[in-house]
Amino acid sequence: MRRVQRMTAIIEREDDAFVALCPELDIASQGSTVEEARANLIEALTLFFEVADEAEISRRMHSDVFITHVEVPVG
Repeated sequence: MRRVQRMTAIIEREDDAFVALCPELDIASQGSTVEEARANLIEALTLFFEVADEAEISRRMHSDVFITHVEVPVG
């Protein structure tokens, strides 16, 4: 039985597409909609976990990822 790992997905618009990034592994994908970009990222992550050995996963994994907002003065 496969276990499930919760990962972070940051999705942003880039021109006419959406780019999805998983910062824990620095793996990205894209799609024409947010949903497609998210699904493609899940597929890319699934393929990575299927082919990568434990050493590769450990080397690439950034477990201390924090998503926050900051306020900066402008103008």
